Amino acid sequence: MAASTNKKPSRKIINECVYKDGSTWTVQYGELKRGPGKPPKEQHLFKIAAEKLPYDSLPAVKKHLKNEGHTYQGVYVTFDSMGCPRYVGRGNIFSRLEARKKAQPLELQYFSFYVVSQKQHEREIETLLIRAASFLLEFNDKKRRVGLSAGSINDYEPGMFFYERHRKKGKKA
Repeated sequence: MAASTNKKPSRKIINECVYKDGSTWTVQYGELKRGPGKPPKEQHLFKIAAEKLPYDSLPAVKKHLKNEGHTYQGVYVTFDSMGCPRYVGRGNIFSRLEARKKAQPLELQYFSFYVVSQKQHEREIETLLIRAASFLLEFNDKKRRVGLSAGSINDYEPGMFFYERHRKKGKKA
């Protein structure tokens, strides 16, 4: 049985509408407010998370993020019309998303991005996302591992512990 906790879930506060396309999509900007309970002892992983926004909203979201004084650096994912991830990367979110859309204008319909609290974690988050969605990522082969082959542990940051599998070479018993 799970231990009970007095911590209440976060409350979602919508601050403003950033984008409307007329009939289908709106993009809202808001904040998660901590519920009653103990404050966290550790810093959160993400400063900003945006999930499966329509590509047409990219300029409006970029402008709003700039006006709010947030950084453009982070991890991003592009999706096709069925919601399947097609590309994962890190760096300057908006210039990279614009370049991806220019390279695959018909295939890519949605994007997600995550501004990471500590920049040194971007590489590990990117690696994890690429490994999790590897067979779906048609447009990026960087750290992809299709099938059962393991990726290189060197794709992660130094100073961590790891488990790594090895296949015994030679004749099978």
